Order: sequence, then structure tokens, then C-alpha cells
Amino acid sequence: MGLFALLEREQWACSLGWDAIDHRWAGLSRMCGRFTLKTPASRLGELFDVQPLADLTPRYNIAPTQEIVVVRREENGVGKEMVQVRWGLVPGWANDLSGAARTINSRSETARVKPTFRSSFVRRRCLVPADGFFEWKSIGKKKQPYYVRFEDGHLFAMAGLWDRWVGHGNVVETATILTTNPSPKLASLHDRMPVILPPERFDDWLSGVGNEEILIPFDDPAFQPVPVSTAVNSARHDEPDCIMPIDERNIHPGDTPSLW
Repeated sequence: MGLFALLEREQWACSLGWDAIDHRWAGLSRMCGRFTLKTPASRLGELFDVQPLADLTPRYNIAPTQEIVVVRREENGVGKEMVQVRWGLVPGWANDLSGAARTINSRSETARVKPTFRSSFVRRRCLVPADGFFEWKSIGKKKQPYYVRFEDGHLFAMAGLWDRWVGHGNVVETATILTTNPSPKLASLHDRMPVILPPERFDDWLSGVGNEEILIPFDDPAFQPVPVSTAVNSARHDEPDCIMPIDERNIHPGDTPSLW
């Protein structure tokens, strides 16, 4: 199967929503499977001390295999750069891109030894900017989406790894988001959460300084989940209503809404 056919197949899988993808590859960590990045590019440049990308548009529902923004070391190892890569890490030695949707996350406890991630863990680390991520909580037969973010909506960074795949005359750069155990307030939503790094540890992570003391659950009183509209269930829907809060008192068990 050619490169562009693979891309089309993965984009189709993405359109089913990550919960649907997860049924096809049971047992894989699916946190974090959707997130947002609506912060202006100028603010990204300030937080990460890097030249921001000029053509960024607000994203309210970033889904697996889509383009994401990452910050990484430049090839010379001196400065930093902000680039866009595909979400779902494909190691350079892979035959094709068909496994990308299965590698949007990597467990931080084992990434350094897993063949897919271990080279990137040592040599190709990155930061994944976000201002919130989604998780679904089972309430009876219903899956209710929750948006996890700082109460004031400010930007944060998730720990990531990236790699470069070359094939069929194309170069495709991809990335994964590392996960860890959940903080107490998020444990009721999922048994994993993204590794969220405080700004003072950005350079440490990119430089490979420290691991266990960095890859830990993030617990901040202002970092809270809020129930939101089921508009986010469709990966094809990328609009502000994806993060529209709803009154938790109006959530009732019922049939699971369609994810596509």
C-alpha cells in the first residue's frame, strides 16, 4: 500500500474518534487521545522562547494522526525550534506508516526500553503545547466528555518524543505523548494522564536531564476537569463548541452518543 493510501486510511480511522480506534487495538493506552491548542502563536513563542509558527489556527479537537505542534532541539543541538509533525510516532525503521494511530501515546515507565520509542527517548525529545485535553467518563451507558484544563485556560506543555520516517520518496516526522499515572482528581476519569511539565523543567526534558523526577503525575489545584458538550465526540468537528461547559447536574445515564 502506498504512502498516500496509508494516510487516507489513517485519517478515516481518526474520523471514527479515538474510542472507536481503541476497540480495534485493545489494551493500548488511550490517554491522551484528543486535545486543544487555541492559544495565540505569539504566546507560544513567549512561553517556549522560540520563533512561533506563523500560520497556526485555533484547534479545538486535535485527533490522532493529525498535525500537531511540537517544540524540540534544532539539529545542531544548540537552539530550539517549533515545527508541525503528525501525531502517532512511527520509528525510522518501520516499513510503513500503518501503526501511527496506535502510538499516539507511550507509557513513560517503559518508553526507554520499548523498541518503538527507545531511540527517541534518548535522542529526540519534544514538548507538545496544549491548553487542554479531553477524556471520556462512563456514566451508565453514556460516555460523557470532560475537558481538562487550567481554570484560567493558560498554556502548558506535555512531554513528547518524535521521530523521522523516510519512504516512498517522502519524509514524515511524527510524535507521541508520554503518559503517567493520574493525579487524584483525574483518577475517576482514567488510569493514565499525559506527563505535564512545568516551565522550569522544559530545558531539562529536551536536554535529557532527569527522568523519574520529571515524568510524574501533575497535580495542581487549578488544573480541573469540566464536563463539556458531546460535540467533541466527532473527530471531524473542530469548533469552539467542543469545549462548551455543561451543567454536571444535567448529565444522566443513557445511550452512548455516536462517536462518528
